Amino acid sequence: MSNRSQASTFIKKAVQNGIGRHVCQLQRLTLKFCKSSGTSRYLREFMEKHLIDFAKENPGVVIYLKPRRHRKPVIEAQYLNGYTQSIYCDHISENDMLAYVNYMRTRSGSQISRLRKLNHTETPSIQGPWTPFTNKATLINIATFPNEELSKYTPMYISATEKLRNLTLNLSEADKEETDKNEEEKKTN
Repeated sequence: MSNRSQASTFIKKAVQNGIGRHVCQLQRLTLKFCKSSGTSRYLREFMEKHLIDFAKENPGVVIYLKPRRHRKPVIEAQYLNGYTQSIYCDHISENDMLAYVNYMRTRSGSQISRLRKLNHTETPSIQGPWTPFTNKATLINIATFPNEELSKYTPMYISATEKLRNLTLNLSEADKEETDKNEEEKKTN
């Protein structure tokens, strides 16, 4: 299957989801099964063992049980954006079924599609994308490399050692000035 046959889109998310609190996008889970058919056996076991715990852990998800005669078992998920996903689970074990239900619970509800770009914004910058040279001096443009002055490491902040070194130099200079003043006063007196 080529990439052209699959719909392409930009990265999307549920609007404002997770800023205040996370809202589960799964709205409704419908379990369709047959009460007597052997193909619905694993779904019935899943309902007996795991469904009550799942419902207690996820009170925001509405769960419907829909018995149907002589049909394949289906798990149908409906999301807040209106998207519906169905999984036929006639030969799926109950543990795999629990994994599928958790997968449906954590999905965003948007269709799986090919991404055009890994990053996208609705308000692009007028200045263009940021590069390491965005706020550098234009002297770099005409410099010839390797350049000793531009190759030196320039730290963003002064280290604690440099602060102490500058402090001692300032104190020693202040002490020298003080002693010079005292000597001049003694000479004048």
